[in-house]
Amino acid sequence: MIIAGLMTGTSADALDVVLAEFVHDDTVLADENSTLLDDENTALGVRILANREVEFDDQLRRDILRLLEPADVPLSLLSSVDARLGRFSAGALQQVCAEAGVDCDLVVSHGQTVRHDITDGVVTSTLQIGQPAWIAEATGVPVLSDVRARDVAAGGQGAPLVGILDSLLLGDVEASTAMLNLGGIANITVLAPERAPLAFDTGPANALIDVLARRITKGEEDFDRDGELAARGRVDEELLGQLLADPYYRLPAPKSTGKELFHADYLDRFLSARSSLGEFDAIATVTALTARTVSDACHAHGVTTIIASGGGTRNPTLLGRLASELGPGVTLASTDQAFGLPEGAKEALLMALLGWLSWNGLAGTEPNLTGAAHPSIAGRLSPGRGPLALPEPLAAKPTRLRILDR
Repeated sequence: MIIAGLMTGTSADALDVVLAEFVHDDTVLADENSTLLDDENTALGVRILANREVEFDDQLRRDILRLLEPADVPLSLLSSVDARLGRFSAGALQQVCAEAGVDCDLVVSHGQTVRHDITDGVVTSTLQIGQPAWIAEATGVPVLSDVRARDVAAGGQGAPLVGILDSLLLGDVEASTAMLNLGGIANITVLAPERAPLAFDTGPANALIDVLARRITKGEEDFDRDGELAARGRVDEELLGQLLADPYYRLPAPKSTGKELFHADYLDRFLSARSSLGEFDAIATVTALTARTVSDACHAHGVTTIIASGGGTRNPTLLGRLASELGPGVTLASTDQAFGLPEGAKEALLMALLGWLSWNGLAGTEPNLTGAAHPSIAGRLSPGRGPLALPEPLAAKPTRLRILDR
């Protein structure tokens, strides 16, 4: 089964597209690892047939970023971006499919999270836009969307959802290991021997860095390319201490956050009291904030190995600071090195995996990962050109996921 995963993250800079072929057949998987034959239907393989990052046009990017700020916006803007993002996603997917010479059986579109409201640690609402009907109409195949809402309705955080993918990729571990994603927000999944997996957002990854990068470059860059801006500054320890005092970091897991908390106005409340602070020192300090909060979360769970993905892995200043904070006893690697999975493809692959699980009647969320009362089948389906015809539900969820060679 070939599934397209579409992911638009909190950095709101591009649409990640993955075309993934899922293989649930032990005779094929035995070529990868004969131990997968031990238990029937416990192994799932996936081939990455295509992986693209399709940048938004300037107007769409600006309008998405406007929706992510906590200020009031006209309903017409929300409606317009919902439709434009749906059409953009449809066009981008058609382009990637044409270039790869691949037709997909199912599309899973995360859409853009524009609200993720939390009161006293409880997620009260979550909203992802990017109308899936445009994708279904253009491609003619079913589209799974709105993958977070059911978990929220069941009392969960609805985020991070990536714990299900991380658990399948890692399987059993011999020592405490964290899968780290450095997007707009940083999240980790911690797996340890004889303990249930735990997933949560640690705090901002690129969210505050991006705010300052746009200001320093006067809008010419949306991020700190190669960490060059932060490398020109020095960390202001007093400001760093003030940022670290945010109550979010002391909340127990599972927990989630977003740009509803970590946004430009939030950062300016701290910077306004330090008007003499240079712009390069400011971006160096928020880069250190990301490194420290990730490191603190990993140390709190005894993590000795971290496998990282996301746009932040392309920032050597951030990674260098993180390695320093972690210390010599912690190994830092990438998903490319650990699994042969491109770091930029991981979250779009997660969408494809959720699609495979939902299509086969399997839950895509777990209570220990999101805090929900029970597991849930993720998302809702928009039919393609024909009626929906789902297969008989599988009796058991796979326990491992292997990245297969093409």
